[in-house]
Amino acid sequence: MHYHVYHSVDVVNGKGTRCTLFVSGCEHACKGCYNQSTWRVDSGHEYTQALEDRIIADLQDTRIVRKGLSLSGGDPLHPANVDAVLKLVKRVKAECAGKDIWLWTGYLVNELSAEQQAIVDRVDVLVDGKFEQALYDPSLKWRGSSNQRIHCLTEGVEI
Repeated sequence: MHYHVYHSVDVVNGKGTRCTLFVSGCEHACKGCYNQSTWRVDSGHEYTQALEDRIIADLQDTRIVRKGLSLSGGDPLHPANVDAVLKLVKRVKAECAGKDIWLWTGYLVNELSAEQQAIVDRVDVLVDGKFEQALYDPSLKWRGSSNQRIHCLTEGVEI
């Protein structure tokens, strides 16, 4: 897997202060996408064990109270990303008690493969659907167009 940027402190991509990873690879090619540079699966930087370890350490660091991890892109559920993203979300759930996981994808919940669903099963908030430029609405919370849906998958998680 490749990624474009990792923010250890982010207050834009989900509720509260978060760690945010923008992965590479997206096959949706949404017209008007603000992050087209992430579309190629080999763009950006190679995702390494060292970065994964840093994400876990950042989530565990008590000097900054982080609510959790946000995964965006590109598309974290792109087939080229599934193995690494699944490993990461499993580690967050096992090693970072109380931290939630938010994930943005262009896929719809009802069209996920079994491998993609294994990731979603460990996510607390999912925003699904392709960005539709004709439905763009800057007043929407956590999404860019009105067709995109926010799924709160864990009871008690604030959105």
